[in-house]
Amino acid sequence: MSKESSCCETTCCNEELVSQQHKKSDDIRNKVRDSYSKVAEANNNNESCGVESSCCGVSDDIDINTLNSLRLGYSNDDLKNVPEGADMGLGCGNPRAIAGLSAGETVVDLGSGGGFDAFLAAREVGESGKVIGIDMTPTMISKARDNARIANFKNVEFRLGEIEYLPVANNSVDVIISNCVINLSPNKAQVFSDAYRILKPGGRLAISDVVASCEMPEEMKNDLELYSGCMAGASLIDELEIFMQDAGFKDRKSTRLNSSHTDIS
Repeated sequence: MSKESSCCETTCCNEELVSQQHKKSDDIRNKVRDSYSKVAEANNNNESCGVESSCCGVSDDIDINTLNSLRLGYSNDDLKNVPEGADMGLGCGNPRAIAGLSAGETVVDLGSGGGFDAFLAAREVGESGKVIGIDMTPTMISKARDNARIANFKNVEFRLGEIEYLPVANNSVDVIISNCVINLSPNKAQVFSDAYRILKPGGRLAISDVVASCEMPEEMKNDLELYSGCMAGASLIDELEIFMQDAGFKDRKSTRLNSSHTDIS
């Protein structure tokens, strides 16, 4: 094949590869968005939604959701101080426990869902502070906004957007929290890069997430059902450390809660 007709001697091969990567990322986002829309709709209807659609699934039994949250480190007071329906059992930890929130701080919650962690953070930062929840699922945003309105939260707002490209100004945030969401992103390096962009100098990142304890086979990584179920997209701790280091984060600390869940700050 001549140089003029050889794809791999020109930019077309790279362009095709990039196009394939973009399509894969879009397929993942669409699947995750669809799955979590179903979770929100099921919760609105007091129904359950299976674990294949979310990290932990949604039970229609309030006692089960309460028990799950208590096991993750939330208190009974926490559960009483959020609007009904905000806690949908979607987390895998309690990022506020490591965030060290203070009155007056501005907090961003990546993948805020129904607003559970955002509402709890709002109580900690007080009226002089502010919490911004970001979620790419319109149904979740609507649910969280309704929860905020019903419970009269004045220092919380919810914005529709992707966590890779946050609708938040540069150097405007004190703390970022996230609960079992970054594993769902097909571009985790960009998540940490944009998180660093919006943080003020000296700002903090506190996340609870699912991690992989070993390298997964490609068949699992490419399974969209497993991706929306918080399995296929889980990264190794070493990979996450590289993403954070490349983004500019310093003084990193990871705490393994069990074989698959980790707190990172």
